[in-house]
Amino acid sequence: MTGTILNVLTVIIGGAIGTFLGARLPAKMRETVMHGLGLLTMVIGIQMALTTRNMLIVLASILFGAVIGEWIGVQSWLDTLGQRLENRFAREGDSGRFTRGFVTASLIFCVGPMTILGSIQDGLVGDYNLLAIKSTLDGFAALAFSSTLGIGVAFSALTVFIFQGGISLAAILLGGALGTVSRETPWVIEMTATGGVLIMGISLVLLELKQVRLGNLLPAIFIAPAIVAVIGALKLM
Repeated sequence: MTGTILNVLTVIIGGAIGTFLGARLPAKMRETVMHGLGLLTMVIGIQMALTTRNMLIVLASILFGAVIGEWIGVQSWLDTLGQRLENRFAREGDSGRFTRGFVTASLIFCVGPMTILGSIQDGLVGDYNLLAIKSTLDGFAALAFSSTLGIGVAFSALTVFIFQGGISLAAILLGGALGTVSRETPWVIEMTATGGVLIMGISLVLLELKQVRLGNLLPAIFIAPAIVAVIGALKLM
């Protein structure tokens, strides 16, 4: 859990500094910065999505993930949590922006191969080097995003703690059942590609092109390795 705690701290610090600096930037400058971040996020998402070895797996993961996500209401849970935090901690005039920053940053920091691999390594063998690298990147990302989306970004550290901590705990409980896990592990590849599609969705939100219920697509990340496991068991690949 050391890596997760480090990640939580960097997100809080980066978010706090970004909020402090962003409040001093003109509104048009903040808007342009956010659009720039949206374009960069789209490029990152495309790169991740194209790592797939079978686009049908990504397609199936997104479809099943969307059905499950809508059924259990992941987006609603994130919005509710963000709203409660906003009611308690947001400053006057930040209504709506706090929740948007919280939900957007939560998705960005929890979708990606470093989150999964780093948390598993931290849980299995106590190696938090990958999460330490992610923590540094997330700290700077939190600074950039909070300069336009506000202090809600810093509060996404709560989601990071629950999500990454949960994966590390699961890795501890499962032990050797996971085997050797790396970026070249088939289920990691398809999980990464599926996460890339979600990150592309985040870019649409940042660019204010479309409000996508991305939280309800989160189950797709876990559907992808399940599909790979079934295909492997049936020897279809």
